Amino acid sequence: MRLIAIWALILAWGLTLSGAAGAASGLVHAKNFQTDAHAAVKRQVPILVVFTSPACSYCDRVKREYLAPMHKDPAYRSRVIIREVTMGATTPLTGFDGVPTTEGAFAAANKVFMVPTVMVFDAHGVAASEAIVGLLIADYYFGYLEAAIDEGVRKVRGN
Repeated sequence: MRLIAIWALILAWGLTLSGAAGAASGLVHAKNFQTDAHAAVKRQVPILVVFTSPACSYCDRVKREYLAPMHKDPAYRSRVIIREVTMGATTPLTGFDGVPTTEGAFAAANKVFMVPTVMVFDAHGVAASEAIVGLLIADYYFGYLEAAIDEGVRKVRGN
């Protein structure tokens, strides 16, 4: 019985550490797209939004293997702003138009029905590239993200 209690404590401690590490390496949840849009205009970059859900293992993989490293990489700061929106969530969010909404309503308004979905927007909330729906082929996923970001940058900068 004592051994079970020790293992339970070790497991709980490990989960606490991995949760804290995950939060530290996570993406920024969207709170105010109007504020993000002002920053995007100033930096002349698009806004990439990944739509996720808590129980989606593919979402976790996309965030962990692709988007979190991009978010941390200083080279991407001159190319894109990255935000996360949880589909179905009632968390308050300000839309690109300044109107209060929720993360779930924002996802529904953008016709997001499958996760992960990645969309790139200009500062007015207009799609600046094709949406990337699902994980697709993992070996090519980074290329899909790069192409979407490049297209968004071209549209935002008028190239």
